[in-house]
This record gives sequence, C-alpha cells and structure tokens, in this order.
Amino acid sequence: MHSLNVQTDMWIPLLGLTALPHVGGLYGGFITRKEVKTWYTTLNKPSWRPPNAAFPVVWTTLYTGMGYGSYLVWKELGGFNENSLVPLGLYGLQLALNWAWTPIFFGAHKIKLALIELVMLSGTVAATMVSWYPVNRTATLLMVPYMAWLCLATSLNYCIWRDNPETKKD
Repeated sequence: MHSLNVQTDMWIPLLGLTALPHVGGLYGGFITRKEVKTWYTTLNKPSWRPPNAAFPVVWTTLYTGMGYGSYLVWKELGGFNENSLVPLGLYGLQLALNWAWTPIFFGAHKIKLALIELVMLSGTVAATMVSWYPVNRTATLLMVPYMAWLCLATSLNYCIWRDNPETKKD
C-alpha cells in the first residue's frame, strides 16, 4: 500500500503542474474564439504572421513544456518551500502575465497595452529561465521554445499596433 501512495504522490504534482498553464489557455481560448472571427479580421496584420490554426497547437505544446518544466524545478527543490520561492514565484508571475495578455489584446482591444504587457512577460520569462538554470537545465531548455515564440508574438503585436492606430476618444 505504501508504494501505491508514493506513486500517487508523484503523479498528482506531475499532472497538476503540467496541466496548470492550460487553465489560462482554455480561458483565453474562449475570449479569442469570438474575436478572431470578428475584430481580429478587421486589423492590418503582417504577411508573415502564422495562420490562426497554428496558435492552439503551438500554445498547447508550449503550455505543456513550461508546466512540465515547473514540475521538474518543484521536484528538484523538494516542493513549495523557501528554496523554490524565487524560481516558482517568477514562474507564477510569468504565468499570470501570460494569461493576462489575451483579455488585454482580444478582450479589451488594447493593442499598445498588450505590447507593453508582452515585453514585461518576456522579461519575466527570461528571469524565470535564469533562476531555473542552476536548479534544472532541462526545465530551462523547455522554456526556450516559449521564449522564441514570445519574440515572434511581440514582433507580431508590435506590427499590429504600428499598422492599426488606435482612435483617440474625447
């Protein structure tokens, strides 16, 4: 019976931490689904932007990778404790910033604010990676595709902001 508890104790954090980023992704999907067919179609976008169908596939992959990376760091540091405060705290902050982008961009249609938010997110992801590196290099490497995608997303957000001037309200 004891070995069953040990196995369960290992699987619950693994599955929970790996799945956690998807919570915000699902929420964001509900906001995006309507707006991508209406408001987003009215925006000027660069020719190099990825097709809309790529986004859910990419984000599913990135969320799974970052979630599993957080599990590796959590496991290596012995759970949520004083040692994991900075690496997992930065991870939690970047996750909150990640989840906030969709309501800002697609929900509120605040393109410039979303761009500023993306820059903050990218810096927080970089800090997370720096804090993870001495703990678990594999976890850090799992964040590399995410950082690369954020560079593309920031460039895309910038071009959309540049090419779609926001109207001033009196």
